[in-house]
Amino acid sequence: MIFGIALISINLRTSIASVGPLIPFIREDLDISNGLAGFLTTLSLITFAIFSLFAPSIGKRIGNARAIFLGISLLTVGVIIRVLGGTTLLFVGTALTGIGIVIANVLMIPLFKARIPEKMGLMTAILSTGMSLFAAIASGLSVPLAVDLNLGWRGSLASWSLVMLLALAVWFPQVKLKPKAANLSNEAIKNVWKSTLAWQVTLFMGAQSVMYFTMVTWLPDMLISRGMSPVLAGVALSYAQLISLLGTFFAPNFLIRQKEQTGVIIGVGLAYFLGYGLLFIELDWVAFVSLTIIGIGSGASLSIAYTLISLRTIEDRTTAKLSGMVQSAGYVLAALGPLLFGISLDLIGDWDLLIWFLIIMTAQFLAFGIPAGRNRKI
Repeated sequence: MIFGIALISINLRTSIASVGPLIPFIREDLDISNGLAGFLTTLSLITFAIFSLFAPSIGKRIGNARAIFLGISLLTVGVIIRVLGGTTLLFVGTALTGIGIVIANVLMIPLFKARIPEKMGLMTAILSTGMSLFAAIASGLSVPLAVDLNLGWRGSLASWSLVMLLALAVWFPQVKLKPKAANLSNEAIKNVWKSTLAWQVTLFMGAQSVMYFTMVTWLPDMLISRGMSPVLAGVALSYAQLISLLGTFFAPNFLIRQKEQTGVIIGVGLAYFLGYGLLFIELDWVAFVSLTIIGIGSGASLSIAYTLISLRTIEDRTTAKLSGMVQSAGYVLAALGPLLFGISLDLIGDWDLLIWFLIIMTAQFLAFGIPAGRNRKI
Protein backbone atom coordinates (compact mmCIF):
# COMPACT_ATOMS: atom_id res chain seq x y z
CA MET A 1 0.00 0.00 0.00
CA ILE A 2 2.79 2.41 0.89
CA PHE A 3 4.54 1.72 -2.43
CA GLY A 4 1.24 2.36 -4.18
CA ILE A 5 0.81 5.63 -2.30
CA ALA A 6 4.28 6.71 -3.42
CA LEU A 7 3.51 5.87 -7.07
CA ILE A 8 0.17 7.66 -7.01
CA SER A 9 1.69 10.74 -5.38
CA ILE A 10 4.18 11.14 -8.24
CA ASN A 11 1.31 11.37 -10.74
CA LEU A 12 -0.63 14.13 -9.00
CA ARG A 13 1.29 17.03 -10.55
CA THR A 14 3.15 15.78 -13.61
CA SER A 15 0.23 16.47 -15.96
CA ILE A 16 0.18 20.12 -14.82
CA ALA A 17 3.88 20.81 -14.21
CA SER A 18 4.83 19.45 -17.65
CA VAL A 19 2.68 22.08 -19.40
CA GLY A 20 4.41 25.30 -18.27
CA PRO A 21 7.73 24.88 -20.15
CA LEU A 22 5.78 23.76 -23.25
CA ILE A 23 3.40 26.73 -23.39
CA PRO A 24 5.46 28.55 -26.06
CA PHE A 25 5.29 25.41 -28.27
CA ILE A 26 1.57 24.84 -27.63
CA ARG A 27 0.80 28.52 -28.21
CA GLU A 28 2.64 28.55 -31.54
CA ASP A 29 1.28 25.21 -32.79
CA LEU A 30 -2.37 25.92 -31.93
CA ASP A 31 -2.18 29.71 -32.42
CA ILE A 32 -3.70 30.65 -29.05
CA SER A 33 -3.27 33.78 -26.88
CA ASN A 34 -1.42 34.08 -23.56
CA GLY A 35 -4.77 34.25 -21.80
CA LEU A 36 -5.98 31.02 -23.39
CA ALA A 37 -2.65 29.34 -22.69
CA GLY A 38 -2.96 30.37 -19.04
CA PHE A 39 -6.45 28.88 -19.03
CA LEU A 40 -4.88 25.41 -19.45
CA THR A 41 -3.76 25.52 -15.83
CA THR A 42 -6.88 27.40 -14.75
CA LEU A 43 -9.14 24.72 -16.25
CA SER A 44 -7.41 22.02 -14.21
CA LEU A 45 -7.93 24.09 -11.08
CA ILE A 46 -11.60 24.74 -11.90
CA THR A 47 -12.17 20.99 -12.15
CA PHE A 48 -10.28 20.61 -8.85
CA ALA A 49 -12.65 23.10 -7.25
CA ILE A 50 -15.86 21.52 -8.57
CA PHE A 51 -15.07 17.83 -8.13
CA SER A 52 -13.44 18.27 -4.70
CA LEU A 53 -17.02 18.62 -3.46
CA PHE A 54 -17.96 15.18 -4.80
CA ALA A 55 -14.78 13.26 -3.93
CA PRO A 56 -15.71 12.56 -0.25
CA SER A 57 -19.09 11.15 -1.37
CA ILE A 58 -17.42 8.98 -4.01
CA GLY A 59 -14.99 7.70 -1.38
CA LYS A 60 -17.85 6.99 1.05
CA ARG A 61 -19.84 5.08 -1.61
CA ILE A 62 -17.13 2.87 -3.14
CA GLY A 63 -14.31 3.18 -0.62
CA ASN A 64 -11.34 5.54 -0.66
CA ALA A 65 -8.96 3.00 -2.25
CA ARG A 66 -11.32 2.25 -5.15
CA ALA A 67 -12.07 5.93 -5.65
CA ILE A 68 -8.35 6.70 -5.85
CA PHE A 69 -7.98 3.99 -8.54
CA LEU A 70 -10.86 5.61 -10.45
CA GLY A 71 -9.17 9.01 -10.17
CA ILE A 72 -5.84 7.83 -11.59
CA SER A 73 -7.69 6.03 -14.40
CA LEU A 74 -9.47 9.26 -15.39
CA LEU A 75 -6.16 11.12 -15.18
CA THR A 76 -4.54 8.65 -17.59
CA VAL A 77 -7.39 8.92 -20.10
CA GLY A 78 -7.28 12.73 -19.93
CA VAL A 79 -3.51 12.87 -20.52
CA ILE A 80 -3.94 10.84 -23.71
CA ILE A 81 -7.03 12.66 -25.02
CA ARG A 82 -5.51 16.14 -24.72
CA VAL A 83 -2.76 15.42 -27.25
CA LEU A 84 -4.90 13.76 -29.91
CA GLY A 85 -6.24 16.82 -31.72
CA GLY A 86 -6.69 20.57 -31.64
CA THR A 87 -7.73 23.09 -29.01
CA THR A 88 -11.03 21.37 -28.14
CA LEU A 89 -9.48 18.00 -27.28
CA LEU A 90 -6.65 19.78 -25.47
CA PHE A 91 -9.13 21.38 -23.08
CA VAL A 92 -11.41 18.31 -22.77
CA GLY A 93 -8.42 16.15 -21.86
CA THR A 94 -7.13 18.78 -19.45
CA ALA A 95 -10.50 18.84 -17.68
CA LEU A 96 -10.42 15.04 -17.30
CA THR A 97 -6.92 15.19 -15.82
CA GLY A 98 -8.15 17.69 -13.26
CA ILE A 99 -11.09 15.48 -12.26
CA GLY A 100 -8.83 12.46 -11.86
CA ILE A 101 -6.21 14.32 -9.84
CA VAL A 102 -8.65 15.84 -7.39
CA ILE A 103 -10.48 12.59 -6.61
CA ALA A 104 -7.20 10.93 -5.67
CA ASN A 105 -5.80 14.03 -3.97
CA VAL A 106 -8.79 14.68 -1.70
CA LEU A 107 -9.03 11.08 -0.50
CA MET A 108 -5.36 10.35 0.19
CA ILE A 109 -5.21 12.08 3.59
CA PRO A 110 -8.46 10.49 4.89
CA LEU A 111 -7.05 7.13 3.68
CA PHE A 112 -3.93 7.72 5.76
CA LYS A 113 -5.94 8.65 8.84
CA ALA A 114 -8.24 5.61 8.51
CA ARG A 115 -5.63 2.98 7.57
CA ILE A 116 -2.34 4.06 9.18
CA PRO A 117 -2.95 6.99 11.57
CA GLU A 118 0.26 6.24 13.46
CA LYS A 119 2.23 7.06 10.28
CA MET A 120 0.43 10.31 9.33
CA GLY A 121 3.64 12.35 9.30
CA LEU A 122 5.53 9.87 7.14
CA MET A 123 2.62 9.35 4.73
CA THR A 124 2.06 13.10 4.32
CA ALA A 125 5.79 13.49 3.68
CA ILE A 126 5.70 10.75 1.01
CA LEU A 127 2.62 12.30 -0.61
CA SER A 128 3.92 15.86 -0.79
CA THR A 129 7.50 14.81 -1.64
CA GLY A 130 6.36 12.53 -4.47
CA MET A 131 4.19 15.31 -5.89
CA SER A 132 7.00 17.87 -5.73
CA LEU A 133 9.76 15.53 -6.96
CA PHE A 134 7.95 14.49 -10.10
CA ALA A 135 6.62 17.98 -10.72
CA ALA A 136 10.29 18.98 -10.84
CA ILE A 137 11.20 16.08 -13.10
CA ALA A 138 8.26 16.78 -15.41
CA SER A 139 9.17 20.47 -15.68
CA GLY A 140 12.79 19.70 -16.44
CA LEU A 141 12.17 16.92 -18.98
CA SER A 142 9.26 18.48 -20.91
CA VAL A 143 11.35 20.51 -23.36
CA PRO A 144 14.13 17.88 -23.83
CA LEU A 145 11.48 15.23 -24.56
CA ALA A 146 9.78 17.55 -27.06
CA VAL A 147 12.94 18.90 -28.74
CA ASP A 148 15.89 16.56 -28.17
CA LEU A 149 13.88 13.35 -28.62
CA ASN A 150 11.70 14.89 -31.34
CA LEU A 151 8.48 13.91 -29.56
CA GLY A 152 6.96 17.38 -29.93
CA TRP A 153 4.79 18.86 -27.20
CA ARG A 154 2.16 16.15 -27.77
CA GLY A 155 4.55 13.23 -27.29
CA SER A 156 6.18 14.95 -24.35
CA LEU A 157 2.87 15.34 -22.50
CA ALA A 158 1.61 11.85 -23.41
CA SER A 159 4.76 10.12 -22.17
CA TRP A 160 3.70 10.59 -18.53
CA SER A 161 0.79 8.19 -19.04
CA LEU A 162 3.29 5.32 -18.75
CA VAL A 163 4.02 6.22 -15.11
CA MET A 164 0.27 6.45 -14.45
CA LEU A 165 -0.29 2.93 -15.81
CA LEU A 166 2.43 1.64 -13.48
CA ALA A 167 0.71 3.29 -10.51
CA LEU A 168 -2.62 1.68 -11.46
CA ALA A 169 -1.00 -1.76 -11.65
CA VAL A 170 0.57 -1.46 -8.20
CA TRP A 171 -2.56 0.05 -6.61
CA PHE A 172 -4.95 -2.56 -8.07
CA PRO A 173 -4.71 -4.97 -5.08
CA GLN A 174 -6.18 -2.21 -2.87
CA VAL A 175 -9.32 -2.21 -5.02
CA LYS A 176 -10.12 -5.75 -3.83
CA LEU A 177 -10.18 -4.75 -0.16
CA LYS A 178 -13.54 -3.96 1.39
CA PRO A 179 -13.97 -0.33 2.59
CA LYS A 180 -13.43 0.12 6.31
CA ALA A 181 -16.67 0.72 8.20
CA ALA A 182 -17.07 4.37 9.15
CA ASN A 183 -17.66 5.55 12.70
CA LEU A 184 -21.25 6.78 12.59
CA SER A 185 -21.40 8.56 15.95
CA ASN A 186 -23.16 11.91 15.93
CA GLU A 187 -20.12 13.36 17.66
CA ALA A 188 -18.15 12.89 14.44
CA ILE A 189 -20.54 14.71 12.10
CA LYS A 190 -19.29 18.26 11.47
CA ASN A 191 -20.35 20.94 9.00
CA VAL A 192 -16.93 22.25 7.99
CA TRP A 193 -18.46 24.96 5.78
CA LYS A 194 -19.69 26.75 8.92
CA SER A 195 -16.34 26.59 10.69
CA THR A 196 -14.14 29.71 10.84
CA LEU A 197 -11.09 27.51 11.37
CA ALA A 198 -11.96 25.44 8.28
CA TRP A 199 -12.16 28.64 6.20
CA GLN A 200 -8.79 29.80 7.52
CA VAL A 201 -7.17 26.49 6.51
CA THR A 202 -8.95 26.68 3.14
CA LEU A 203 -7.85 30.24 2.35
CA PHE A 204 -4.31 29.42 3.45
CA MET A 205 -4.33 26.52 0.97
CA GLY A 206 -5.75 28.87 -1.66
CA ALA A 207 -2.97 31.42 -1.21
CA GLN A 208 -0.17 28.86 -1.46
CA SER A 209 -1.87 27.20 -4.44
CA VAL A 210 -2.18 30.52 -6.31
CA MET A 211 1.54 31.10 -5.86
CA TYR A 212 2.51 27.59 -6.92
CA PHE A 213 0.33 27.27 -10.01
CA THR A 214 1.01 30.80 -11.24
CA MET A 215 4.75 30.17 -10.89
CA VAL A 216 4.62 26.78 -12.63
CA THR A 217 2.63 28.23 -15.53
CA TRP A 218 4.43 31.54 -16.13
CA LEU A 219 7.93 31.48 -14.60
CA PRO A 220 9.59 29.80 -17.63
CA ASP A 221 8.04 32.37 -19.99
CA MET A 222 9.26 35.22 -17.78
CA LEU A 223 12.81 33.85 -17.69
CA ILE A 224 12.79 33.30 -21.47
CA SER A 225 11.73 36.94 -21.94
CA ARG A 226 14.85 37.94 -19.97
CA GLY A 227 17.15 36.02 -22.31
CA MET A 228 17.22 32.47 -20.91
CA SER A 229 16.98 29.61 -23.38
CA PRO A 230 13.77 27.55 -23.19
CA VAL A 231 15.76 24.56 -21.94
CA LEU A 232 17.49 26.54 -19.15
CA ALA A 233 14.17 28.15 -18.15
CA GLY A 234 12.65 24.67 -17.82
CA VAL A 235 15.67 23.59 -15.78
CA ALA A 236 15.20 26.63 -13.50
CA LEU A 237 11.60 25.68 -12.80
CA SER A 238 12.63 22.07 -12.30
CA TYR A 239 15.35 23.17 -9.88
CA ALA A 240 12.88 25.22 -7.83
CA GLN A 241 10.63 22.19 -7.49
CA LEU A 242 13.53 19.82 -6.83
CA ILE A 243 14.88 21.97 -3.99
CA SER A 244 11.34 22.13 -2.60
CA LEU A 245 11.77 18.49 -1.55
CA LEU A 246 13.70 19.74 1.47
CA GLY A 247 10.53 21.45 2.64
CA THR A 248 8.03 18.80 1.60
CA PHE A 249 9.79 15.85 3.23
CA PHE A 250 10.96 17.32 6.53
CA ALA A 251 8.05 19.66 7.31
CA PRO A 252 5.26 17.15 8.20
CA ASN A 253 7.09 15.24 10.95
CA PHE A 254 8.39 18.52 12.37
CA LEU A 255 4.93 20.11 12.28
CA ILE A 256 3.08 17.30 14.07
CA ARG A 257 5.54 17.57 16.98
CA GLN A 258 4.73 21.27 17.47
CA LYS A 259 1.88 22.40 19.68
CA GLU A 260 1.18 25.18 17.15
CA GLN A 261 2.36 25.70 13.56
CA THR A 262 2.12 29.51 13.48
CA GLY A 263 5.86 30.12 13.90
CA VAL A 264 6.74 27.88 10.96
CA ILE A 265 4.16 29.63 8.76
CA ILE A 266 5.58 33.08 9.62
CA GLY A 267 9.11 31.88 8.80
CA VAL A 268 8.01 30.53 5.41
CA GLY A 269 6.14 33.76 4.63
CA LEU A 270 9.20 35.90 5.31
CA ALA A 271 11.28 33.60 3.09
CA TYR A 272 8.76 34.10 0.27
CA PHE A 273 9.07 37.91 0.55
CA LEU A 274 12.84 37.65 0.22
CA GLY A 275 12.75 35.14 -2.63
CA TYR A 276 10.21 37.04 -4.73
CA GLY A 277 11.99 40.34 -4.11
CA LEU A 278 15.21 38.92 -5.55
CA LEU A 279 13.43 38.15 -8.83
CA PHE A 280 13.43 41.90 -9.60
CA ILE A 281 17.19 41.53 -10.22
CA GLU A 282 17.54 40.31 -13.82
CA LEU A 283 20.60 38.11 -13.45
CA ASP A 284 20.54 34.36 -14.04
CA TRP A 285 22.51 33.44 -10.91
CA VAL A 286 20.31 35.68 -8.74
CA ALA A 287 17.26 33.96 -10.24
CA PHE A 288 18.61 30.60 -9.06
CA VAL A 289 19.30 31.99 -5.56
CA SER A 290 15.76 33.32 -5.51
CA LEU A 291 14.33 30.01 -6.69
CA THR A 292 16.26 28.18 -3.95
CA ILE A 293 14.46 30.23 -1.30
CA ILE A 294 11.08 30.12 -3.04
CA GLY A 295 11.39 26.39 -3.76
CA ILE A 296 12.05 25.39 -0.14
CA GLY A 297 9.20 27.66 0.97
CA SER A 298 6.87 26.17 -1.64
CA GLY A 299 7.61 22.62 -0.55
CA ALA A 300 7.08 23.48 3.10
CA SER A 301 3.83 25.31 2.24
CA LEU A 302 2.31 22.27 0.55
CA SER A 303 3.22 20.03 3.49
CA ILE A 304 1.86 22.57 5.97
CA ALA A 305 -1.45 22.76 4.11
CA TYR A 306 -1.88 18.97 3.99
CA THR A 307 -0.75 18.51 7.59
CA LEU A 308 -3.18 21.17 8.85
CA ILE A 309 -6.08 19.23 7.25
CA SER A 310 -5.25 16.32 9.53
CA LEU A 311 -4.20 18.27 12.63
CA ARG A 312 -7.30 20.47 12.69
CA THR A 313 -9.79 17.55 12.61
CA ILE A 314 -10.67 14.84 15.12
CA GLU A 315 -11.64 11.87 12.93
CA ASP A 316 -11.35 10.71 9.32
CA ARG A 317 -14.87 11.60 8.09
CA THR A 318 -14.37 15.20 9.13
CA THR A 319 -10.88 15.02 7.62
CA ALA A 320 -12.42 13.96 4.28
CA LYS A 321 -14.94 16.80 4.42
CA LEU A 322 -12.26 19.37 5.27
CA SER A 323 -9.97 17.96 2.55
CA GLY A 324 -12.79 18.37 0.02
CA MET A 325 -13.56 21.89 1.20
CA VAL A 326 -9.91 22.97 1.21
CA GLN A 327 -9.31 21.67 -2.30
CA SER A 328 -12.61 23.04 -3.62
CA ALA A 329 -12.75 26.59 -2.31
CA GLY A 330 -8.95 26.80 -2.20
CA TYR A 331 -8.56 25.88 -5.85
CA VAL A 332 -11.33 28.29 -6.91
CA LEU A 333 -8.92 30.99 -5.74
CA ALA A 334 -5.92 29.23 -7.28
CA ALA A 335 -7.69 28.96 -10.65
CA LEU A 336 -7.79 32.74 -10.95
CA GLY A 337 -4.02 33.16 -10.70
CA PRO A 338 -2.68 31.85 -14.04
CA LEU A 339 -5.71 33.14 -15.98
CA LEU A 340 -5.73 36.68 -14.56
CA PHE A 341 -2.00 37.02 -14.93
CA GLY A 342 -2.12 35.79 -18.55
CA ILE A 343 -4.83 38.35 -19.37
CA SER A 344 -2.91 41.09 -17.54
CA LEU A 345 0.25 40.22 -19.45
CA ASP A 346 -1.62 40.56 -22.75
CA LEU A 347 -2.86 44.01 -21.65
CA ILE A 348 0.23 45.41 -19.90
CA GLY A 349 3.19 43.37 -21.15
CA ASP A 350 5.31 43.88 -18.00
CA TRP A 351 6.77 40.78 -16.35
CA ASP A 352 7.38 42.65 -13.06
CA LEU A 353 3.63 42.34 -12.59
CA LEU A 354 4.15 38.62 -11.92
CA ILE A 355 6.50 39.36 -9.03
CA TRP A 356 4.18 41.92 -7.44
CA PHE A 357 1.28 39.50 -7.77
CA LEU A 358 3.22 36.81 -5.91
CA ILE A 359 4.25 39.25 -3.17
CA ILE A 360 0.61 40.22 -2.59
CA MET A 361 -0.34 36.54 -2.35
CA THR A 362 2.40 36.04 0.26
CA ALA A 363 0.69 38.65 2.44
CA GLN A 364 -2.54 36.65 2.18
CA PHE A 365 -0.60 33.45 2.92
CA LEU A 366 0.41 34.96 6.27
CA ALA A 367 -2.96 36.55 7.02
CA PHE A 368 -4.79 33.21 6.84
CA GLY A 369 -1.91 30.94 7.86
CA ILE A 370 -1.23 32.52 11.24
CA PRO A 371 -4.71 31.78 12.68
CA ALA A 372 -4.87 28.41 10.90
CA GLY A 373 -1.65 27.40 12.65
CA ARG A 374 -3.09 27.75 16.16
CA ASN A 375 -3.89 24.61 18.14
CA ARG A 376 -7.64 24.15 17.64
CA LYS A 377 -9.91 21.39 16.33
CA ILE A 378 -13.01 21.25 14.14
